[in-house]
Amino acid sequence: MKSKLHLGKTPTLQEIQKYEHEMELERGFDGQTVLEKCLLLGEEVGELFKSVRKNSGVKIDKNSNFKDVSEELSDILIYICSIANKYNIDLEKAFRSKEEKNKKRKWD
Repeated sequence: MKSKLHLGKTPTLQEIQKYEHEMELERGFDGQTVLEKCLLLGEEVGELFKSVRKNSGVKIDKNSNFKDVSEELSDILIYICSIANKYNIDLEKAFRSKEEKNKKRKWD
């Protein structure tokens, strides 16, 4: 089945979140719980670490399956958007709000 999804060339974070929601509906992943999404996110973070290890020349199991760093980061973004969507969080708004707090913090 050919996907009907479309993401513009320079999407906003809000558009990426909306796309992720539509992707889940189209692919049948919308029934997964937040817990399942968090566990999957954790797995993807582990895969990112393996990919970074490989790219940094750190020895890893030659039978290990992993993608490149950009693919792993993309997978992580998908799960972050999914979790945000489950909680009806606008990530861009949340990011901006958090960054305003961070700007006022004293960093050592």
